[in-house]
Amino acid sequence: MSAAAEPGPVRPAAGTPGPRERRHLPPWAVGLLGAVALVAVWWIGALTVFADVGPGHAQAIPTPWQVVQQWADDGWEFYRRNFQVTLAEAGLGFLWGNGAALVLSALVLVVPRLEGAVTQIAIITYCVPIVAIGILVSIIIPAPEVGHPAGTAVFLAALSCFFTTVVGTLLGLKAADRSSLDVVAVLGGGRLRQLVKVRLVAALPSVLTALQIAVPAAFLGAILGEYLGGVDVGIGPAMTNAQNTLNAARVWGLALASGAVAMIGYLLLGLVARFVTPWTRGRTA
Repeated sequence: MSAAAEPGPVRPAAGTPGPRERRHLPPWAVGLLGAVALVAVWWIGALTVFADVGPGHAQAIPTPWQVVQQWADDGWEFYRRNFQVTLAEAGLGFLWGNGAALVLSALVLVVPRLEGAVTQIAIITYCVPIVAIGILVSIIIPAPEVGHPAGTAVFLAALSCFFTTVVGTLLGLKAADRSSLDVVAVLGGGRLRQLVKVRLVAALPSVLTALQIAVPAAFLGAILGEYLGGVDVGIGPAMTNAQNTLNAARVWGLALASGAVAMIGYLLLGLVARFVTPWTRGRTA
């Protein structure tokens, strides 16, 4: 008489999750839930803790619906006119600041003795209060014509992204594979050839990440420069006028729109980085 066969482990049917498998929400659903929760907290706080305290007192935090109504009242032309100037200032500052950072970082590898000087310049630009620099620059650079980019805003936008790009580029250029550098040296290539053939490719992920971080930094620097540059059109003057007239809904509307624009620029450059450097995410070109 044969012994009875012991039953084996029960396997789940095909297509059904196992006991150790966990179902996670997709990233877009997590982001949507977080946004809904944030708006709910904002709305409740605006109606309770930060509600009107009496006649003649302005409401510090408007409700989301009041912000939406203010957006509709201001119209597209109001935002287009102000954002057009600020985006031009941020774009020029982004090009100048990052261009100078990339050139100096590449020069360090060709002339290594310059590394200390370039690093010190980057640290100084990061440590000195940007407001103090902005006041000095606003005295030196004359006020622009109405509707034109302000030189102070462009300078502060460039200064805001210089340090990050210098550090990210230097780290990326130094992360090149040593064996690849030796191959170029054996074939007769100097530091310049190593920079072009090896270091630039190895530095692309770090450089693009630094440029991605520099997008909102340049936009913030441009807005700060508008506060000091004596301009009449732009996000900075628009927020100042709304604050002086106690229009909290417009201040919040401009702030949220500025954050959305900076985030769009950040995401767009991140999308470019994904296609330019696919090897950083385990994909093929």
